[in-house]
Amino acid sequence: MSIIQSVILGLVQGITEFLPVSSSGHLAVLQSIFGLENVPLLYDILLHVSTLLVVFVIFRKTIFRLLEVFFRFCIGRKKPEDEESLKMIWAVLVATLVTGIMGILAGKYLMDDYPIKIVGAGFIVTAVLLFLTGLKTIPTTEEKKSPTIIQGLITGFAQGVGVLPGISRSGSTISAALYSGVNREVAGEFSFILSIPAILGALILELKDADNMLQEVSILPLVAGIISAFVSGFFALKFLVYLIKKGRLFYFAFYLIPLGLYTIFFL
Repeated sequence: MSIIQSVILGLVQGITEFLPVSSSGHLAVLQSIFGLENVPLLYDILLHVSTLLVVFVIFRKTIFRLLEVFFRFCIGRKKPEDEESLKMIWAVLVATLVTGIMGILAGKYLMDDYPIKIVGAGFIVTAVLLFLTGLKTIPTTEEKKSPTIIQGLITGFAQGVGVLPGISRSGSTISAALYSGVNREVAGEFSFILSIPAILGALILELKDADNMLQEVSILPLVAGIISAFVSGFFALKFLVYLIKKGRLFYFAFYLIPLGLYTIFFL
């Protein structure tokens, strides 16, 4: 893999990690176009970790608040104003548990390498999910409340489905949260906080293959890809937060459908 190829993959990863269009699907398509075979999964995950740093930067206040509230709860010094944050914490834990179970089952029963046409089908499924969010009417007087445990369960299941090729993790989780009644702004925040344990868990599982990755991807291309993923991811997440507030996620369906058809019939 050349430095230019890695930079392009990083740029695409950063943009598509947050925009609801499936980053893993886009990486698979690009790797197919570039003729890059046997790219280690750990390389893709490290690009995900780079964009995960963007989540920490943009949502740092929310993350630190949740950690502080959770620490107070653990030592028995919970405050009355902690209730909403605790609801978010329980929802994140439940969703992560559901996603973890589904991830283990997926790793056990699903194939490692999918035909590229299945990725195209996943793009179209994601497009349908996003289009449906545009049909949902959300009251303008909606309160900004944390997700419930049931909403966390539903969103965690959607995140588990997001491991399938071509299906966007952010698109599926935000859509599920919205349809379960979560406020638009909170749905986006919840989705990206959920990505933290999911991506870190995947990284831990794949670290054993670090030596194999360096045989396929040298240090310079890897670093170049990580940096480009972070920069593009920062601007992509800012843009997506704006679109979520405006209820415009369904716009991406008009991109994913032709992309899915192209992937199915021409790759």
